Amino acid sequence: MKKLVLLATAALVAMLILVPTAMAQTDTDVVVERTIEMESTAPLPKSGGPLAPSALLLPAAALLLGSGVVVYVFVRRR
Repeated sequence: MKKLVLLATAALVAMLILVPTAMAQTDTDVVVERTIEMESTAPLPKSGGPLAPSALLLPAAALLLGSGVVVYVFVRRR
């Protein structure tokens, strides 16, 4: 039971570290738009833009799973 509690605590700490960072990257409330009139308008090339939330899901899941495995191995050796 102690091992399970330690593993759950480690997962919670990892989520507390990752979730605010991921949410800050996808925050689009502070967008300032300005319109400028130009004589000739040509389509602009793609410039990248913000990351999609799905692009952050895989690294966050890998880090969470990896930290869980490390904690499990650490607890198992004690």
